[in-house]
Amino acid sequence: MDGTLVNTEPLWMAAETELVHSWGGQWTHEDGLSLVGNPLTTSAGILQSRGVDLSSDEIIEYLSVRVRAGVAASTPWQPGARDLLVALAEAGVPQALVTSSYRNLALPFAEVAGVFAAVVAGDDVEHAKPHPEPYLTAADLLGVDVHDCVIVEDSPSGIGSAVAAGGRVLAVEVFTAIPDLPGLSVTGSLADVTVADLARIGAGDVLDKLH
Repeated sequence: MDGTLVNTEPLWMAAETELVHSWGGQWTHEDGLSLVGNPLTTSAGILQSRGVDLSSDEIIEYLSVRVRAGVAASTPWQPGARDLLVALAEAGVPQALVTSSYRNLALPFAEVAGVFAAVVAGDDVEHAKPHPEPYLTAADLLGVDVHDCVIVEDSPSGIGSAVAAGGRVLAVEVFTAIPDLPGLSVTGSLADVTVADLARIGAGDVLDKLH
């Protein structure tokens, strides 16, 4: 969700900066980038190490409330994301939303998107990304073999989760560099991706839309 479908990373970074500064600490743009794709509990621990004297649950709630407000004000779709979701739905392709964000943020977005047959949020699993559990859970909920799935991700931890689960992976280079992994399809924008492209990836082709 975050980064891949909607441009919420600036909202997360702004909330992180505000929180750390409120406790007298310093937080840079590079610090924010280092948290992209992390489980929220991991991010909370890093913020605590920067002087935020709140519990992990309090930090997650603080960040989620501010990001949710930003998304509610105007859903910041990434280029091509909504059109691709709609095209997949019209083609009869079942879709699942798999995110490290918690359900209180994931479900409102899923309702706006209106295409997801299943949602797996960060607080739905015991082991968050980069563990394969989130994507294995999503495949189970869709009633399909994960090896038949095309997984679209943008963060190193998300890509790691997708690869570990055994799906075909399309990596979107958004905020962080894509890891150099064999068999990884890549693009710089979902605006350059079609349903036919995803079908090719699902059939085993490896696409490079970056170079």
